[in-house]
Amino acid sequence: MLKAVRVDDGYTNLLLPAAIARHGLSGRDAAFVTELASGTIRRQGTYDAILAACVDRPLRKVEAKVLDALRLGTHQLLGMRVPTHAAIDTTVTLVRAKVNQGAAGFSNAVLRKVAARSLDEWVDVVAPGTGHAQLAVAHSHPVWVVAALERALGGASAELPALLDADNVPPRVTLVARPGRATRDELPGEPTTLSPYGVTLAGGDPADVAAVAEGRAGVQDEGSQLVALAAVEAPVEGRDEVWVDLCAGPGGKASLLSALADERGARLLAVERHHHRAALVRRAVGPAPGVLVVQADGTHAPLPDGSVDRTLLDAPCTGLGALRRRPEARWRRTRADLADLVALQAALLTDAVRILRPGGALLYATCSPLLEETAAVVTGAVERLGVVVDDLAPVLPDVGDATGPLPGTLQLWPHRHGTDAMFMALLRKE
Repeated sequence: MLKAVRVDDGYTNLLLPAAIARHGLSGRDAAFVTELASGTIRRQGTYDAILAACVDRPLRKVEAKVLDALRLGTHQLLGMRVPTHAAIDTTVTLVRAKVNQGAAGFSNAVLRKVAARSLDEWVDVVAPGTGHAQLAVAHSHPVWVVAALERALGGASAELPALLDADNVPPRVTLVARPGRATRDELPGEPTTLSPYGVTLAGGDPADVAAVAEGRAGVQDEGSQLVALAAVEAPVEGRDEVWVDLCAGPGGKASLLSALADERGARLLAVERHHHRAALVRRAVGPAPGVLVVQADGTHAPLPDGSVDRTLLDAPCTGLGALRRRPEARWRRTRADLADLVALQAALLTDAVRILRPGGALLYATCSPLLEETAAVVTGAVERLGVVVDDLAPVLPDVGDATGPLPGTLQLWPHRHGTDAMFMALLRKE
């Protein structure tokens, strides 16, 4: 798993289910492997600082597969309830099998040093003092991400440690009942507090739930459910028949939108640029009669001007609001990525405004709280495109403590709401 993420730019949350199924794991074994892989990647920054204090050379000079194994061993020693002898022995055996005896002896010596202190004791050693650099090591985030999240919190910067902590807590699995196809009552688990369609699973494999296996329900973070709900519940003037999901892949929001569209007699056009993601959308929405999935560029949507009543633009972004579920994103994204992403977001928003009719509703959303991708993009649209920001609070009245960076916008947070850090802005065409 670590090699696939490191070498092939794989995504942990997509690779894990396939790997677990391929090896026939279930129950506690599947949970153990999930935590071992995800937790090691999630806490990589902290573990690398600890390992650097335990080796006699720069970490960049440690062979990559040996470093992967040392990270796995360190997570077992400091982040899981694995006995010390078992964590060291399994790691050393792995290195011996994959590299050589010399590397195994080196790993044994390093992990014995790691085992001499607890995680909290090590953090005091490798991350003394205060400031962004200390928080970055202690909470395993790049320094630039720590600074960007602090800016996004605005006046609530005292919450920064709580937010960074929340990014390191594995999320519980949340299911969504697609209206008209499943009811929340038939799903096992505790009802979500903000979405009327969700439940939180206490454990087990979601694929074992009948409604999920039949495509009538799915796995979807509560924040993502709220984005779809906001796009549907925003009031429109006049006709309400043509809906568009402008960046529909991989299909979670499109599936919920299609179910809601069926209930309201509307049609949904799901637009996705990439072929493989468009295929995922088709698979997710299934044979719904009022849905058309189109592979097309959302910056040049195949629709006439002013022809759409509702548009959801869940724009491609850094994904730094979903670090609980996508632990590798914090190490993969750089500040340099922002310029291209912001330009794409602005281009997508320009065409979303073009196809929206006056009186319709456009919901702009990102799975990122970074101000460059939220407030700056929306402010640019207001200045360039003649749109206004409408107040989202009445649309989602049960969502509290979620004031966004611009008046009328909403910002969800993992440490406040237990969701991904979704940003939402409701735009109207004047």
